[in-house]
Amino acid sequence: MEKSRRPRSDASRNREQLLAVATRTFAASGTEPSMRAIAHEAGVGIATLYRHFPTRESLVDAVYQDQVQRLTDGARELLAELPPHEALRRWAELFGDWIATKNGMLDTLLAMIESGEIAHAHTQAQLFEAIDAILAAGRATGDLRADVTAEDIAAGLIGIFTVAHPHDHRARAARLLTITMDGLRAGGSLRAIMMQS
Repeated sequence: MEKSRRPRSDASRNREQLLAVATRTFAASGTEPSMRAIAHEAGVGIATLYRHFPTRESLVDAVYQDQVQRLTDGARELLAELPPHEALRRWAELFGDWIATKNGMLDTLLAMIESGEIAHAHTQAQLFEAIDAILAAGRATGDLRADVTAEDIAAGLIGIFTVAHPHDHRARAARLLTITMDGLRAGGSLRAIMMQS
């Protein structure tokens, strides 16, 4: 019985390793890398990559869904370990990694969203739920402002990581996140944000 399970276990590990390498490769690339480049980075032959991900779209979908899952699970996990304002900051950094990964597969991703292969509205709802969980915890503890919505947070983070790509401008992204997070603390205000910018 143990022997019959091992190939599936090995295949699962290989798939996870390929997924991790593909995620890093997409995040580090200014343009979409080839499947061959991803296989090379993973140290496997192209046939091995195609065995797990038969098309570019299947790989992009797997990376995208994995990143969304990390963000939704991350909100709960961070709240279990950190005060809400710190959880939000750490979650924002995860969001920045997701944005960077999306940039490396953008053409394929947009085509898949347009064709309906990826349900963008569902993903958006999942992310808003994750942010809402952190905001609700922050309101309950008096840690975060009560007048901020998940949509506000998402829009602000997209703006930050559009002007300061987390890999190319890490220090600038960190500074903008600090300014934003200070403004989101209970008692924060737009005036306080503007004074620090």
